[in-house]
Amino acid sequence: MLKFGNMKRSIIVNVLASAMVCGAAACCMLTACASQPAGDAARAAASLTPAESSYRPTVNLADTDYPDLTYAAESAVDAVVYVKVTIQSKVDYSQMDPWLRYFFGFGDQMPRQREQSGSGSGVIIRPDGYIVTANHVVANATKVEVTLNDNKTYEAQIIGSDSATDVALLKIDASGIPSIPMADSDELRLGEWVLAIGSPLGEELRGTITAGIVSAKGRSNLGQNDGQFRIESFIQTDAAVNPGNSGGALVNKKGELVGINTAIVSQTGAYSGYSFAVPTNIVKKVVGDLIDFGSVKRAKLGVSMGTVNDKIAKDLKLSETKGVYIDEVSKGSAADKGGLKHEDVIFAIDDTPINTASELQAKVNSFHPGDKAVIHFIREGKRMQTEVTFQGEMQETGTVDEDGTTAFYGARLKAADKETLSKLGIKGGVVIVDAGNGKMFQAGASDGFVIEYVNDEPVAKPEDVVNIAKKSKRAIFIEGVTANGKSSYFGFGKD
Repeated sequence: MLKFGNMKRSIIVNVLASAMVCGAAACCMLTACASQPAGDAARAAASLTPAESSYRPTVNLADTDYPDLTYAAESAVDAVVYVKVTIQSKVDYSQMDPWLRYFFGFGDQMPRQREQSGSGSGVIIRPDGYIVTANHVVANATKVEVTLNDNKTYEAQIIGSDSATDVALLKIDASGIPSIPMADSDELRLGEWVLAIGSPLGEELRGTITAGIVSAKGRSNLGQNDGQFRIESFIQTDAAVNPGNSGGALVNKKGELVGINTAIVSQTGAYSGYSFAVPTNIVKKVVGDLIDFGSVKRAKLGVSMGTVNDKIAKDLKLSETKGVYIDEVSKGSAADKGGLKHEDVIFAIDDTPINTASELQAKVNSFHPGDKAVIHFIREGKRMQTEVTFQGEMQETGTVDEDGTTAFYGARLKAADKETLSKLGIKGGVVIVDAGNGKMFQAGASDGFVIEYVNDEPVAKPEDVVNIAKKSKRAIFIEGVTANGKSSYFGFGKD
């Protein structure tokens, strides 16, 4: 037993000694590799024996490849703010069941004001007090307060917001405050290090910094199925983001803003590895419009579309499963006037490649109404191009387009021709060429509907419709005939 024990101890000592020798050798080898000039390293490698030269380093230990994020963190953190919002809403107890109203002691009380509070984060983008945050942070807010990293608190004004991109712009009365420059988010690469800065879970954790990498770009369809129009081309990261981070900064290693944190995907409501930010190239356009015009001037191409998949590629005999397939072209739209058709596949706008529907949406969003662009597309196997002039999302009521149609609450109108009037058996009217997606469409308008009366007054041309509507103080009531000859009516409020 004693001999065995000595043997065992001897083995252990020998193993430890071997490990120490190997460790020292490895340490010496690493030091030599790190300090040798490139030419010397190459000559040394050539002089190694076959057994020695078979070793290849798998990790580059050069200092420049380590993600030193201290500069980015320290330069950006002071420009990220805590946003506190107050929302006042009315509680109408008269709508409650009478028995419950009596039981809870509300009686016949008048509607009461109820105050709620919430919070998020924001990013100072200009030293004169302009702050970007997420639209959902300040939506319906009656009061917004902003606390800087130096503990100074300011009341903020909402300059404007855009629900389609989930971006809002605030302004505080301050000057010379820290700000973050915006980078070109298109330059971000997969695997690049980024920092998320914000106030997760409330004011107590203001200025929290977490790190991660760019996991994906151009993400969309995150499950927000509320029927609203959205422009989604998110940057996905694995930097820890929680409720309260919304509106905060996503910065690169240089401390430049590359995105505004806006969402997480989680089954628990807390961070589970997937966070998403609105790219700065979308934010720049929205913020610029809000400052210059007070609202977003959004360009519209006028197509319904989808990303090319394997089935579409086979059906259309495409060589690649890339691009955006046009399912439908809206009549009178920029796409229609540019000659685009059903089953065309868009693969670039100007010099920007387009691989997915979200990329096309983001690119179109970078333009203003009236801007021109060259659309590159494939039709029946041939590469083609056309120039389009982008239209506005909804032209102002009364605007006459090049084709002679008149804009009216999102729809387009023209005087009904004799053939249409004869077919429907009516004396006069104004036809809805395109119902659009505005108030007219929402109220029940359809393509081909012929308007005979507006607020009980007969109409014969689009100007009649516009002028009668202008005189109305509250509502517009429309009577007429559908495209198949059925009498119908609908109405909507002006505000």
